[in-house]
Amino acid sequence: MRITYRGDYALKALLDLALHYDENVVTINDLAKRTDAPTKFLEQVLLGLKRGGFVESRRGKVGGYRLAKPPSEIKLGYVVRFVDGPVEPISCLEGGYSGCRDIYRCVLKNVWERVAKATSEIIDNITFEDLVSQLKKKQGAVVYAI
Repeated sequence: MRITYRGDYALKALLDLALHYDENVVTINDLAKRTDAPTKFLEQVLLGLKRGGFVESRRGKVGGYRLAKPPSEIKLGYVVRFVDGPVEPISCLEGGYSGCRDIYRCVLKNVWERVAKATSEIIDNITFEDLVSQLKKKQGAVVYAI
């Protein structure tokens, strides 16, 4: 699994929208500032996320973006796969692969299957609500200095 820049910005944008889920919409400029993303690139990312049903947009003077569904219903794994493709670390694990003549004897395949399963078990069980909770807990931690 490799997360591209597009994937990284998509995850950051969705996390920011999840943090501001109770607000009406978030402007592209505010989103770009908070995620440290180039506005034009972020527009492309959000357009893709809109096509995927993750965000909604509103045009006009009071326009912006918001999540299309509650943060508790959006899993990290869904977004990663939508933006960056399969999480399997090697192509022979993908369905319909026929490029390797050794596929049935390959002992490495078993290792990569375990890696893919472990990755999926993690990212498919984390919602954006979970990430918001973790972030709020981290931000709420008091730091004492002498």
